[in-house]
Amino acid sequence: MRVYKILAEAEWRAALAAGRYEGSAVDRKDGFIHLSTAAQAPETARRHFAGQPGLVIAAFEADDLGAALKWEPSRGGDLFPHAYGALDPSRALWTRSAPLGEDGVPVLGDLS
Repeated sequence: MRVYKILAEAEWRAALAAGRYEGSAVDRKDGFIHLSTAAQAPETARRHFAGQPGLVIAAFEADDLGAALKWEPSRGGDLFPHAYGALDPSRALWTRSAPLGEDGVPVLGDLS
């Protein structure tokens, strides 16, 4: 199963340069990196990233995250993937831009 992180392109570039992604300000405040499944990502984009240009989405294989990945209840009791620890950007399966659609919500495209 794949999990996804939506983030600012500048944050991703910094993660590539550093060789690790410590999370956004919200992630660091919460103590874990918020991730989403393919089914959850569109709603995450709508709720938390609408109107924010310059985003990317990065795909990771859940099994590659090992014990750092925990599945915890969030919206409506749905289990969300949370990474407790930095992500290694070199482990991303792919990344791509997530431009804003006409409604201001990031367009994630096919998440496979």
